[in-house]
Amino acid sequence: MTTPSDTQSLILSRAATRPGNLALPLPEGLVGAAAKMVVGKMIARGWLVEVEANLRRNEPMWRETGDCHGTTLIATEAGLEAIGIEPLVASAVASARKAKPKPEPAQTPDAADTAKPVAIRAGTKQAQIIAMLQRPEGATVAEMVEATSWQSHTVRGSISGALKKKLGFPVRVERVEGRGTVYRI
Repeated sequence: MTTPSDTQSLILSRAATRPGNLALPLPEGLVGAAAKMVVGKMIARGWLVEVEANLRRNEPMWRETGDCHGTTLIATEAGLEAIGIEPLVASAVASARKAKPKPEPAQTPDAADTAKPVAIRAGTKQAQIIAMLQRPEGATVAEMVEATSWQSHTVRGSISGALKKKLGFPVRVERVEGRGTVYRI
């Protein structure tokens, strides 16, 4: 596998922290032909993909397509893996991006259009919990407490608040004899 350059790593790591894995804006000073060359190589390697920009959400445009539309750049799972984000976490990030958030009853259609998806940063304790919950055997609160050094109420709150409500993960709870309560995504 090809190793990304410093500039490519910077673009991908910034994209991993942004809503929707947006790769734009590019690092300061990377413009013109140099930007086209770097982005072109990243697209060719499958680390970035060009998608139609959602102008209602003020997504930055990479280029105009000529029909009054524009495209933006999104980091792919392969791009996230290239900078060391584990495949399991990368797939969790990608699935969270694809999941449509449920509009709240008080929201108007315009407010729903401006809502931004929440980013899952790689290497965080939240990403660790997501990876543990995606394992076939799932995870207990005690296992997640040991892995993250969080208090048990913080782990339960993270599952209920961040994972279920904000990110929309379908967390299942099951009683397993000998293990206790096991959580799974």
